[in-house]
Amino acid sequence: MKKIRFFIITSFLLVSCSESGDLSMDKSAKEFIGSPEYPAISYGGYRGKSRQEQPSINEIKEDLYIMHAQGFRVFRTYDLHHPFAENTLKAIKEIKQTDPSFEMYVMLGAWIQCKDAFTEKPINHEEDYEGNKFEITEAVRLAQEYPDIVKIIAVGNEAMVHWAWSYHVPPKFVLKWVKHLQDLKLNGVLNNDLWITSSDNFASWGGGSAEYHNEDLNELIRSVDFVSMHTYAFHDTHYNPSFWNLTTTPENLNKQNIIMDAMQRAVDYELDQFESVQNYVRNIDPSKEVHIGETGWSSIASDLYGYSGSEAADEYKLGLYYQMITDACFVKSISCFYFSAFDEPWKDSNNENGSENHFGLFTVDGKAKYPLWEKVDSGVFNDLSRGGNSIVKTYNGDLEALLKTSNIPPINNKEE
Repeated sequence: MKKIRFFIITSFLLVSCSESGDLSMDKSAKEFIGSPEYPAISYGGYRGKSRQEQPSINEIKEDLYIMHAQGFRVFRTYDLHHPFAENTLKAIKEIKQTDPSFEMYVMLGAWIQCKDAFTEKPINHEEDYEGNKFEITEAVRLAQEYPDIVKIIAVGNEAMVHWAWSYHVPPKFVLKWVKHLQDLKLNGVLNNDLWITSSDNFASWGGGSAEYHNEDLNELIRSVDFVSMHTYAFHDTHYNPSFWNLTTTPENLNKQNIIMDAMQRAVDYELDQFESVQNYVRNIDPSKEVHIGETGWSSIASDLYGYSGSEAADEYKLGLYYQMITDACFVKSISCFYFSAFDEPWKDSNNENGSENHFGLFTVDGKAKYPLWEKVDSGVFNDLSRGGNSIVKTYNGDLEALLKTSNIPPINNKEE
């Protein structure tokens, strides 16, 4: 495929719709999915080391104002067996009651898993979990209660990919619930312009090996309103590092240029995965759109991606990656639910420096990471705070100090 080189257009990407002259605050997914004027983000507002520590509605409002100030108008959630997702909808509604110009839409996630997942019983991948019905029922209820906010329901999150060994399901169970929701639309129970999808790894959508290719997947592609695929070059710097590792010691290049080239290779790698899904999907349904439901980069790692591993995780690389992937998606009119808005320490609660905790554009205490430094300077976060902390730059905005934390990719590592 033709590679897209890095160029600066993100400042045009994060423009509010009111600034572009469109004052409608109740758009359908068809109107904003694929629109560069509607940047999207993945949002989990958990600030503690356990999801039992639910963020309050006021804390969620803090986050909503911060995301809105960046230009985000769409975000996704992941499950409905915790109060968080419903509370985000309540928070948006309350904000809109005092400020009708506040625009924010949600892709509401319904968690799907197999029978006996996360239990001591043997995992049964061939039976649908009875709790999935609760997730779907809640999604229907909330879509009915908040029709001006909930514009998409995503059935499952990485529920079909085989490496999710602890809970994955075959496509037939995701298809079952997608068809159920589409039937509710046909019968007038749900709005006809509510879009239904599933959000899963690129391989699960046919972009990888043939083991995923089957008629249930093909029918799922026909049944969803768009395909929401995940792609993570970050993780593949360890698991499939052929695009990442250096084969020879670089000559006559400074560190920043070497890292810049590595990050461009990472983005090109993801765009190749996107194209592989798009090609498979078009063979099944030529009219079906494909968008990126999740991608991101971690700023810290003590694990496979840190200094003793692939050297991928650091905040400078995160900044370059965010700029490059958002620019590429802008050019191609791809919606990209960037992962994620804030660091979430519950994800690897026993390891403070675990990479999964540090994918956010903001730290837990509200510091803006490198890709947002210019926005801090522009004043968009003035008068906003998180947890009582004003929005300031990480590293006190010292680029030289940040660069000292960033290393070039490994040289001649084994690619296994």
